[in-house]
Amino acid sequence: MRKLIVAALLLGAAQAQAQTTLTVITHDSFDVDKKLVAQFEAQNKAKVRFVKGGDAGELLNRLILTRRAPIADVVYGLDNSLLARAQQMNLLQPYRSPALGKVPAGYRLDDAGLLNTVDYGYVALNYDRAYFQKAGLALPKSLDDLKKPEYARLTVVSSPATSSPGLAFLLATVNHYGEAGAWQWWKTARAGGLKVVRGWSDAYYKDFTRAGGKYPIVLSYASSPAAEVFYADNYDPAKLPAQAPTANLLLPGSTWLQLEGVGVLKGAKQPALARKFVDFMLSPAVQADIPTRMWIYPAVSGTKLDPVFKFTQQPDPAPVKASVTANPQRLVDAWVQNVLRSR
Repeated sequence: MRKLIVAALLLGAAQAQAQTTLTVITHDSFDVDKKLVAQFEAQNKAKVRFVKGGDAGELLNRLILTRRAPIADVVYGLDNSLLARAQQMNLLQPYRSPALGKVPAGYRLDDAGLLNTVDYGYVALNYDRAYFQKAGLALPKSLDDLKKPEYARLTVVSSPATSSPGLAFLLATVNHYGEAGAWQWWKTARAGGLKVVRGWSDAYYKDFTRAGGKYPIVLSYASSPAAEVFYADNYDPAKLPAQAPTANLLLPGSTWLQLEGVGVLKGAKQPALARKFVDFMLSPAVQADIPTRMWIYPAVSGTKLDPVFKFTQQPDPAPVKASVTANPQRLVDAWVQNVLRSR
């Protein structure tokens, strides 16, 4: 009898512990101060377990594959290029955080709360200043220039099939050229030497010349030059350099406004705690913390930025045609068929 009682107590303790664990799945670039997470855990008497799901495109695919048995309660990192697919697959349950009212209407992903906008950024081409200065090479002035061999062979981008920046760039090219024109641009650029890699990290930290790679033009974010300054030796916000070692290459039709959000997954085991985590991501402390960790802009108006953000740019992308965002997955599939598999 004593053994049965002990076993029952242990089982009850295990169940109680399971009920106070919140699982949050994110893309690989997610980063929030551990002290802030610890405060959330203490305030809610809970444990937060983070699961990295790859790049945002890979993250979405993983959620689709596990939708009948969700592996998390909350997801962070799906964006405006992936929301339509998440809606089609019925992955999210609505929760509109009260803090969403402090996010400008133009930056809200979804007023119903399927995804609450946490941050925004601009997917943009970056270039290595030193490379171009040393080579004495003029910068390309258009996407038409970029597809030429002299520039295509210097450029690395991430795949639209597995990367949210890659998908954003694909959508930007379709928006700029139309579908037929976009496929032709991609085929010409790839024939000229454009490199396509799996994710942003591979492009920026392996293939970009600033990381020792061979490509001085990389698909990244308009805030990346600020990160280059921030992570330089002896960074001092009171003594900023005249310029960053990298700069943005804002070719017409090449940039894309990316809105990232957090949402409660359908089938969450801890829905109440999940909603509190959504609020947490939009709290003043987290909003102030994430710009110099993930190098994006906080969604909540009035959040103070580090002085290094003077090296960022907020471009004005061309208006997006409704047909471009109606079914991004169809465009990815068409890209694979017309670009990757074409001979």
